[in-house]
Amino acid sequence: MTLQQLEYILALDKTRHFVRAAEQCGVTQPTLSAMVQKLEDELDCKIFDRSAHPLVPTEVGQQILNQAQIVLFHVNQLKENLKIQKGTVDGDLSLAMIPTVAPYLLPGFIARMRDSFPGIHLKVTEMRTETIIQKLHTAEIDMAILSTPLEDPKILEVPLYYEKFVAYVSPEHPLYNAPEIASKDMPTDKLWVLEEGHCLRSQVFNFCNQTVHQSSVYEAGSIDTLVKIVDYNGGYTVIPELHIDLLSEVQKRNLRQLTQPEAIREIALIIRHDYVKEGLVNAVADSIKKIIPQHMLDSRLKKFAIKL
Repeated sequence: MTLQQLEYILALDKTRHFVRAAEQCGVTQPTLSAMVQKLEDELDCKIFDRSAHPLVPTEVGQQILNQAQIVLFHVNQLKENLKIQKGTVDGDLSLAMIPTVAPYLLPGFIARMRDSFPGIHLKVTEMRTETIIQKLHTAEIDMAILSTPLEDPKILEVPLYYEKFVAYVSPEHPLYNAPEIASKDMPTDKLWVLEEGHCLRSQVFNFCNQTVHQSSVYEAGSIDTLVKIVDYNGGYTVIPELHIDLLSEVQKRNLRQLTQPEAIREIALIIRHDYVKEGLVNAVADSIKKIIPQHMLDSRLKKFAIKL
């Protein structure tokens, strides 16, 4: 068994096609097929069901693939330790962001990473929290930026910044005349929220502190959509602080502060506990620090580098 064979089966699992997997690995299709077959012979089992179209892993094959992903993850960690000793920051970085964070961070983040760390090959994907946790556990992504705490013992959370929520209220809604809104008393009537699966949805209901009747809750797919729905249909919604800069001056008149208690979410960088790419972690953190307003940043992040 070789590391190369593990790379081949993971590529085959990703593409579910021998030719595309071979192209991804930079070898010919016969070479990849022969190496996969040799690994299956050595393990005395079939990793893939070739009768399926597209091919799929067998039950035992899926277990092998999961372990192969982790093995290669640790091999890359070993290589990273050597880079740390040499003081270099480069390599591939797979980063995920939740959809309610990406619109505010991603444009500036990509530019900062490109200019400050040209040796890093960055891949960023928007994912919901549940998917992020799953892919982080299986080492399919390196790190992620999302709302915490997660209370997952296998994941290390590094707080980046703290973001307030504000209410966006239609002039036709009774709340519009209130100078501020008590979070614990927010009415659910004509409350527009994100669709099921977004962490921001559950956060809204957590500080809403009311029984939510599904018939009175309207759902949308993005925060920008929520704002437009309020503009056209009335009611109100809750948006994160960083979205305020995307509003027009007229729309900003519809904002109301949330108090009693103040509604805040923690945004953190998360990694596996066995992750050792300290240089990449600090590259991401340093880029975030240059994007987020200083008053929102975690106090420790302002003063210290991240040590793993």
